[in-house]
Amino acid sequence: MKIIPVILSGGVGSRLWPLSREHFPEQCLPLTDKEYSLLQQTMLCTLSLEVADPIVVCNEDHRFLIA
Repeated sequence: MKIIPVILSGGVGSRLWPLSREHFPEQCLPLTDKEYSLLQQTMLCTLSLEVADPIVVCNEDHRFLIA
């Protein structure tokens, strides 16, 4: 049995305003990398582990952006 990573991707985008907005939160911004967002970097980290595909938990308003 493999571990299933659960990535929590939430928030309303208020801490890094005006970069992040209600419909485009911090985790979708490339803050520490010019190519990948924070969420993408987190997903890439799971590739080096021997785990199952991650599950991402997010706000319903962000479901299409996260997908």
